[in-house]
Amino acid sequence: MQQWASMIPIIVILVLFYLIIFIPENRRKKKYNQMLNSLKVNDEIMTKGGIIGKIINMKDDYIILESGPDRARIKLSKNGISTVLSSNNENVESK
Repeated sequence: MQQWASMIPIIVILVLFYLIIFIPENRRKKKYNQMLNSLKVNDEIMTKGGIIGKIINMKDDYIILESGPDRARIKLSKNGISTVLSSNNENVESK
């Protein structure tokens, strides 16, 4: 009985550790994966390295990003995307 009483603080610490660390991290991962799955062409994004640009082409696991005044194109893994700055839901009409 005394062994169980000495184990209670360790069990409480492990439960608190799980509640404080793992649950919020799983929520963050779920939200991040949802953001990656909702990417579309013409969305403006920021990479984890701080590059801001517009998606011009998408494949399964990477995108082509157009950035800067010279319209430099960068091939980037989807996991390198940090945030979506603006999402263009409008259809672009050519004249």
